[in-house]
Amino acid sequence: MNWRAWRRQWLTEPLYRKARETMPTLSPTERQAIEAGDVWWDAQLFSGKPDWRTLVNARPVALTAGERAFMDGPVAQVCRMLNDWDITWKHGDLPEDVWAFLKQHGFFGMIIPQEYGGLGFSPYAHSEVVRRLSVRSVTAAVTVMVPNSLGPGELLMQFGTEEQRLYWLPRLARGEEIPCFGLTSPEAGSDAAAMTDTGVVCRRDIDGVDTLGILLNWRKRYITLSPVATVLGLAFKLSDPERLIGGERELGISVALVPTHLPGVVTGRRHLPAMQAFQNGPTEGTDVFVPLDALIGGVERAGQGWQMLMSALAAGRGISLPSLSAAACVFAAHTSGAYARVRTQFGIPVGKFEGVQEKLGRLAGNAYLVEAARRFTCAGLQLGYKPSVVSAIMKLHATERMRLSVNDAMDIHAGKAVIDGPGNYLGNLYRALPVAITVEGANILTRSLIIFGQGAIRAHPYLMKEVVALGDSDLAAGEDAFDAVIWKHLAHSAKNALRAIGMAWTAGRFAAAPKGVGPAAPYYRGLERYAAAFALVSEVALLTLGGSLKRKEMLSARLGDVLAELYLLSAVLKRWQDEGQHESDLPLVKWCSQQACATIEKRLDDVLLNLPLRSAGWVLRALLLPPGLRAAPPLDKTTALCANILLEPSDTRDRLVGAVWEGHDNPGVERLERAFELVVEVQPVLDRIRHAGLKDWRVAHANGAITDAQAGSLEAAEEAVAAVIEVDDFPPGAFDRQPA
Repeated sequence: MNWRAWRRQWLTEPLYRKARETMPTLSPTERQAIEAGDVWWDAQLFSGKPDWRTLVNARPVALTAGERAFMDGPVAQVCRMLNDWDITWKHGDLPEDVWAFLKQHGFFGMIIPQEYGGLGFSPYAHSEVVRRLSVRSVTAAVTVMVPNSLGPGELLMQFGTEEQRLYWLPRLARGEEIPCFGLTSPEAGSDAAAMTDTGVVCRRDIDGVDTLGILLNWRKRYITLSPVATVLGLAFKLSDPERLIGGERELGISVALVPTHLPGVVTGRRHLPAMQAFQNGPTEGTDVFVPLDALIGGVERAGQGWQMLMSALAAGRGISLPSLSAAACVFAAHTSGAYARVRTQFGIPVGKFEGVQEKLGRLAGNAYLVEAARRFTCAGLQLGYKPSVVSAIMKLHATERMRLSVNDAMDIHAGKAVIDGPGNYLGNLYRALPVAITVEGANILTRSLIIFGQGAIRAHPYLMKEVVALGDSDLAAGEDAFDAVIWKHLAHSAKNALRAIGMAWTAGRFAAAPKGVGPAAPYYRGLERYAAAFALVSEVALLTLGGSLKRKEMLSARLGDVLAELYLLSAVLKRWQDEGQHESDLPLVKWCSQQACATIEKRLDDVLLNLPLRSAGWVLRALLLPPGLRAAPPLDKTTALCANILLEPSDTRDRLVGAVWEGHDNPGVERLERAFELVVEVQPVLDRIRHAGLKDWRVAHANGAITDAQAGSLEAAEEAVAAVIEVDDFPPGAFDRQPA
């Protein structure tokens, strides 16, 4: 008997035909978005059995000598040129000398290879520059990040013709051209298929020459750098009604480079994004004619614009906004810890109150986690991956933790952060939160549709092959491909189910962990336990809901949260390993691990409680979330240990918050750091005075209990603290509006 033929006839064929009937077809934009980029560590997590060698052996990111020299030279210099208060409230833009400096030193060409005149920086160096600029000026950071993220430079390097690269890339690298990218239409928003911007292939007489080109009409908004751009990367729907270039009449979304000086192009007007001063505005074009070679990649790339954009976005949004978010989280933790140490109430530092420690502990944990994820993601990008699912995770969860951290910092600083002025070092970060949450894919959309929706197909070891087989127009070929993969899929699922259930009922004690990780081994085992549970629950959700799962956005969002927590915890463990496995850093690792496991269990529980097939949900809850073996969030003791890291100088504190601080030129932050150093220095003297029963150091000095030098240090500390808690005020009429 031929078992394979029997299986094919009696099992595969009915299953294949049934699946084809129930599986909805993917739209072209959905398919292109799913196929964009590639997979990396997310595929290991989706397998349910991650290979720890991939994680442990990934090379830690580091700057080259040239990149370090750039950080210590031009980056440090431009930071000293930035006054965020003046930029935001006086000039409404970067000063002219800053624009000139950025152009002169190649800040707009960091990702462009050196052979085209750029700096040729690694993703990590690109990330470091954005990170360093972010806490000085959000305006400067956004101005630099946009040309190096989703924009003409990235698209030209990935998809442009050599002729296009040779012409445009050197000009972009030298700052001769300022680029922007026009994607968002008012009517379409996140729905690219609804884009109303058009391009029609036609012929026009240009200076007496019959020229084949494209007649463009568009209306875009929210376009960063549009008011000052000299070249616009434009996404539009291309049609060829006369078939002048062959092929279909409706070619689909395409991308072209449009010089903004052309007749019919309108730029210059500005939006005011959340009281930020970076250049952002609308752009319109009416009957703008460009030659056919304006298409990025040439005619061969006509109609491939959406796939090109998704591929470029897969790399770009894994760097820019996560870098800003990591800087903000570290900066919020640093300043909040220092402020809670020097600010006293009822005779003790406010950082000693448990209510404040709860927020300080969370600030420390999130700062450690987001920075770990930033480095880990850069490591993947430097290996050559363009992990679209990982980039979506980073964009969403880095910016959400940024929002949480800045809000916690605002709570701790209280009135100090509420009153605006040159001395308020948190105000502009707080105002930047809505921008970070919204741009490069709104967080609601990213969470509810993209992370799990794309990850389930791309990162799953078999599902993408099955989807392709089900969509094959040749039934026989599709059935062959389906038969080759479906039984491997089922065997994989059965093995993973047994592993997931076994690890759930043994609390992961017998799960695998890499060698040499010491006290972090339980966290690796927990990660493997929940990766197996996630894979099993995902399989059941896909099996019971089929294609309708993409419409169950709350379920998809929760499953995406689980995948994200697994990825972020992996990054935390990787950071602890790469930094030398310091025992003093373990409270941070423990806090991140316990918080991640508790969140994972909560999200899995919510998914299973809301599965439409109630019996499957209840069975899986009993098997995967056994009572008595549930994960708990961090204990108060762990949170307090993390909070105390921010309150006292130590190597751990330096590793956590020191790097983003170096060379800061904000007077308010400098006063804070100076006060922190003085308060810590005089603390032993204050402790002796209080132990002697004296409440005031002046009384102790008068009684001879302390020396003149000690009294001088105490007075200097007191004055420094008074300068820190002071807030800005302005003379009458400072905000009177002048007539236009």
